[in-house]
Amino acid sequence: MEKFTLEILFQIIGIGSASGLFLNNDSLYIIGDNSGFLYEYNIQNKQLDHHPLIDNPSQNIPKNIKPDFESVTHHNDTLYVFGSGSTENRNKMIAFDLKSKTILQKNNLVDLYAVMQSFGSIKPEDFNLEGAIFDGENWYLFNRGNGISNKNTIFTIHAKNLGEEFALVATNYKLPKIKGVRSSFTDAILVDDKIYFLSTAEDTKSTYDDGEILGSFIGRIDLKTMKIDFTQKITSTNKFEGLTFYKKSNDKIEFLLCEDNDTELLETKIFKLTLPMK
Repeated sequence: MEKFTLEILFQIIGIGSASGLFLNNDSLYIIGDNSGFLYEYNIQNKQLDHHPLIDNPSQNIPKNIKPDFESVTHHNDTLYVFGSGSTENRNKMIAFDLKSKTILQKNNLVDLYAVMQSFGSIKPEDFNLEGAIFDGENWYLFNRGNGISNKNTIFTIHAKNLGEEFALVATNYKLPKIKGVRSSFTDAILVDDKIYFLSTAEDTKSTYDDGEILGSFIGRIDLKTMKIDFTQKITSTNKFEGLTFYKKSNDKIEFLLCEDNDTELLETKIFKLTLPMK
């Protein structure tokens, strides 16, 4: 692949452990895996708003009880926020209306997650959803294979609503390694008929405990074949966990990224990644 560029675009004070983001006009919506809020940052006036997603939310929830919001996706005017499913506290899915700035519904996906684990032959301790896409007809949920079994799996769920009957497909991937450590899905978005994904190599065998960060990749999957088009290492130091579309021209495509710094520090850097179109 031709040369990419990665730069820090701006920094936001007041958000820590950023794990997902979505750009809507001038508003950048951000979730943090330690937080009970959905954050809305206006890029033009640099104003930060907090939208509660749970009862009695706080900015730094203890690890053993946090909802672990790791994935965010949208369709029409609704934003969907998912817990990772890696413990019993982390099974929430919240639908948020972007116009009224209110919660439309809260779902506990424990039964769906159990079906996915059984169908994908993933043990509960290796189940860790970190990316989500909804195109109006299908949900694509990305299991991060940072457990012992390294199960990087995309679950394709054919259903307009996750509470109704559905058809389920599980597709497994072997993602690139760094220093012998296989990278694992950390986020994904849909642009036209291509899935762009992030993966990070983290030296750990646990979906719960953090490890040494060895770097992150950007990659692309063709939606029709579900095969990987390319992967590109973009950093040796950052644990990128959030990806959103920024802009596109004939010769390049740009994304905004956020990283999980695995600390309680309430500041988040937003990066811009530019790739050549091919």
